[in-house]
Parts: sequence; C-alpha cells; structure tokens
Amino acid sequence: MGALLSLRVLPAGRFSTRRAFHMLERNVMIYRKGWVMLVSGFFEPLFYLLSLGIGLNHLVGGVTVGSATVTYAAFVAPGMLATSAMNGSMLDATFNTFFRLKVSHSYEPVLATPLTVDDIAMGELSWCVTRGALYSASFLVCMWLLGDTSSPWAVLCLPVAILTSIAFACAGMAACTYLRSWQDFDLVMLAVLPMFLFSGTFFPITQYPLWLQYVVRATPLYQAVALSRGCALGQFDWAMLGHVVYLVVMVLVGLAVTTRRFQRLLNP
Repeated sequence: MGALLSLRVLPAGRFSTRRAFHMLERNVMIYRKGWVMLVSGFFEPLFYLLSLGIGLNHLVGGVTVGSATVTYAAFVAPGMLATSAMNGSMLDATFNTFFRLKVSHSYEPVLATPLTVDDIAMGELSWCVTRGALYSASFLVCMWLLGDTSSPWAVLCLPVAILTSIAFACAGMAACTYLRSWQDFDLVMLAVLPMFLFSGTFFPITQYPLWLQYVVRATPLYQAVALSRGCALGQFDWAMLGHVVYLVVMVLVGLAVTTRRFQRLLNP
C-alpha cells in the first residue's frame, strides 16, 4: 500500500519498487541475526494485555461501547493492537533511521549503487511497515487465543493496523530528519507517551472534560484506536471513514516530507 501511495507523491522516474526492495531485503538480512530485538517489541503490549485481562478485567467489569457491553480486556485489546502497530513502525522510523542517517552514515555507500535517495527512503519505510504488520498480526492472534475478540469482523483489525503502521512510519521518519542529536528523542517520547496513555486505549474518552475530548480526537493514535475498536466489536459508523481519511492524509504528508528531506540531507 505504501508503494502504491508513493507513486502519486514521488516524481516519475525517480523511484523503483524493485530497487527499494533491496533496502527491505537488507534489513531482513540484518535482523536474521538480531531476531531477539525484532520480537522484543511484541511482548510489551502483550504483557499489558495479559496484566489487564488477569487483574483489572475482574475489578472493572463490563465497559459500555455504543450499544454493547464488553469485558474490560475486550475493550483494551484493540487499543493495544493499534499501539503495537505504532510502536513497531516508529522504532525503526526514528531511532534506527537517525542512527543510519546521521551517526553511521550508512546511506552514503548505498548511493554509490543504482539506488536513488527515494529508493532508500521507500525501502526503509517498507521495512518499518513490515515490522509493524508483524507485531500487529501476532498480537491479533493472541487476542483471539485469549478470547478478547467478540466479533468475526475483528479480522479487519489487521488492515487497520497496517494502515496505522504506514501512517506512523511516514510521520516518524519525517520527524526523524529534523532531529539534531539523541537528546531530541525526548521530544519524540513527549509526543508518543501522552498519545499512548490518553487516546482512549485504556478507558473511554468520554471520561474527559469536553474540551479535552476534542484535543484527543485530533490525535493520530485516537484515529487508529477508534478504527481498531470498531472493527473488533463489529460496530461500524460513518465516523470510521473520517478516521481512515485522517490516516491516509498522514501517510501522504509524511511521505512527501520524508522524501524531500532525504533529498536535502543525502544530496546536499
């Protein structure tokens, strides 16, 4: 999906899906030896889900969502799925890309090959999305095994999670190109942590004051959480189309900024 969207954003002739695939293949080869690092990001949201399901699920009881009442674990699980997709893509899009771009300068030798700057950017984004999709698929399987899926429509959570991965990968990599040092990653955490805590992942945003509800509704993770929860519970409405449009616009803007910034940094 990211490659198809890029065809509308990148000028013709500067991007090759086949060449960009070599960057994806490079990352796969690297993580074949460091597979522990790859799977570690999956366990954090899973442990959250297990702890909430075993502990708070019995204390909180049912949670009303729309016209249905579900267990607290079933309420939290779709939000944690969206969070897993975000974390899986953001990790590579920010920390790893910053290291290769401004510390190890790994991309300069790549430019000595037929690959272009746009190929590098799209290849790295493809890996970020692949990692996020792997986390999401495995997390969805765990939701099903733990009984936290109450509708067969929950299978749609996977494409929602992939869209979430693409959106946050593009936004994260675009932001990464503006970071000057490792200390600037505090700003990244300052943006990600509040979204994780307050985007409706752990409780309905109707618990907030009205003004704060509007603020939360404007955040990207809320769009992903609302979409994922709607699919997991089989509750569909027209607002979900707005969530999809929000994330698609996030992809297009982030992709355009990423490719432009990569051109400026790697072709000074």
